[in-house]
Amino acid sequence: MSDDQRGILCIVIGMFLFSMQDLLIKTMVDQGSLIQIVVIRGLIGGSLLLLFLRLTGRSTNVGSAYPLLSFTRAIMFYFGFLCFYFALASMPIAEATSLFFVSPFFLTILSRIVLKNPVGLYRIGAIIVGFMGMLLIIKPDPDEFNWVALLPVFCALTYSISMIIARYTREKDSVFQQTCHMYMGSIVFGTTTALIMMVIPQPEADLASISYLFRPWVFDDLFVLMAIGVISAVGTTGIILLISGYRVGNPAVIAPFEYTMLVIAIIVGIIFFGEYPDAWSLTGMGLIVGSGIFIFVREGIRKAAPIATKTLLRG
Repeated sequence: MSDDQRGILCIVIGMFLFSMQDLLIKTMVDQGSLIQIVVIRGLIGGSLLLLFLRLTGRSTNVGSAYPLLSFTRAIMFYFGFLCFYFALASMPIAEATSLFFVSPFFLTILSRIVLKNPVGLYRIGAIIVGFMGMLLIIKPDPDEFNWVALLPVFCALTYSISMIIARYTREKDSVFQQTCHMYMGSIVFGTTTALIMMVIPQPEADLASISYLFRPWVFDDLFVLMAIGVISAVGTTGIILLISGYRVGNPAVIAPFEYTMLVIAIIVGIIFFGEYPDAWSLTGMGLIVGSGIFIFVREGIRKAAPIATKTLLRG
């Protein structure tokens, strides 16, 4: 098996694990506490990652040479994916996943603005088509519009900003250190959020996500605790596989295989939640995936963005 084939295998398995993580998080909407999941996942995931580093002889130093930038990046990660999981509880899993995949478009735009990387006409065209696909999924018609659908897009934006920051911090902070910072941010910011919510009354809204966000932490339900443990282990394993995939394979070759996650999300949504995407959503997904792959293949996004850490936050 060639290096690229091994990289592709790591990416595909990683995408499958991330889909299983999202499935479990969505399944627990009526039983668990979203903030509790985020915090405990940070504790368990961070511990598992440190164990992996020790077992493989890598450095377990989690310090940062860029504390302010790392702090900012951790905030972006935390609030961005908190919004994604909030949305996941109230909208089809395939639609939420596909909207997150507009992140390469934001990343390309930010790379041009912040890093002054050139953007060709082909890539500009692909970005426009990709955002058209996003609009088809969101359905901005007042009669069909759901504001929750904007949250995965917000997650994609904050994620892209964090990746631009990673372009600078990766010079001295390893990809494993950056991942540990993400877990540490989940613990610190999640605990802070939980304390604030203890004194804020829950808004009255007929939305499952609101209850999921404000629900008290659960410690007497074995299923919930086991599910959080599985979420943590699955997410961390997915991260390690992604890192490994990009280390052994050519990013320009293996990056498009991240879109297998959308196919898996569609299947998961149909089997477990009876979520059948309508024609508009399927068309939008196709435009997003096609545009994203075109950007990777045609323009070589590896040269314009830190692909080696592209999807670390999914853990």
